[in-house]
Amino acid sequence: MKILYGVPGEGMGHATRSKVAISHLIKNHDVRVVSSSRAFSFLHNAFHKRVHEIQGFHLAFKNSSISKFNTVKNILKSGPSDLVKNFRSYKKIYEDFKPDLVITDFESFSYFVAKLHDIPIISIDNNQAINRLILDIPISESENNNYVITKNIVKSKVPKCNYYLISSFFPAEIRKKKTEIIPPILREDIIKAKASKENHILVYLTSSSQESIIKMLNQLKHDQFLVYGFNKSEHHGNVTLMPFSETDFINNLASAKAVIANGGYSLISEAIYLKKPIFSVPLKNQFEQYINAAYIEKLGYGKFHPEFASNPLKSFLYDLDTFEENLSAYKQNGNVVFFKKLDETIAKVITS
Repeated sequence: MKILYGVPGEGMGHATRSKVAISHLIKNHDVRVVSSSRAFSFLHNAFHKRVHEIQGFHLAFKNSSISKFNTVKNILKSGPSDLVKNFRSYKKIYEDFKPDLVITDFESFSYFVAKLHDIPIISIDNNQAINRLILDIPISESENNNYVITKNIVKSKVPKCNYYLISSFFPAEIRKKKTEIIPPILREDIIKAKASKENHILVYLTSSSQESIIKMLNQLKHDQFLVYGFNKSEHHGNVTLMPFSETDFINNLASAKAVIANGGYSLISEAIYLKKPIFSVPLKNQFEQYINAAYIEKLGYGKFHPEFASNPLKSFLYDLDTFEENLSAYKQNGNVVFFKKLDETIAKVITS
């Protein structure tokens, strides 16, 4: 079967989980991939000529939060030329490949190919939880506007797919038909990693400055912190800035006694799989991260706080034993359930 797989360029979590799915699919199917930006480079390095570059859009940040105005401004600025490039890509990909099925990880180009040519389409992502699941978490008044906006975006992004597989680390009631929950899709290196508990805490915060992170963590003198995200190799007392290395990152995550992060789905899912307590500070104006952080606290896997502050962090570190006990009940057999459900869903959609 010929499958076109769409992966957005914004946020590497989409790319890493899509690589897992694509690696499984190419064992039995002819797969082509469309993506942009860093995700394109990552997937092209893995699958070479199977991957085609398209033009995506990028989120703009201001003062450690997403700037809606600047994001729209950037889209309008580059929109016309990107549209022309994507039309040329669409024409070449469709005429040369003619897919039997489209799979989209919250990506619009592949979705439009499917809808223009009446091709069956499957959605695989975590974003659809906002629209297709009943969220059993409190939504603060300050977040309600972000919730409404995000839900409308998710609802309109890839509507009326033949089926939706929602990747989720939390249980929830399904509110729409043709929808199923699957466990988080994990990198093979995470599945193979041997979890242990050493004396360091892994930190990955993209929403704070280097100076503010170091200053805050230096106050917690009895703990050692390995900080990723700045791609530097520096020592500042009990804080070590780590250069980028996927291997080192996974090893340090697997051996950490806790994780401090924003609300990104992929890292949170990996930390939960490895049974690591999480202190989550979600990016402002990104409701998906708010959901992940809120469920971390609801499930007793860690703490959610809107700001990176020393007192809440001290409280989190004091309760690590409780979070570890709650995490010990989490069960996931690698990607076994996901692969089985993916194969079943493809067969169901193609024969229906």
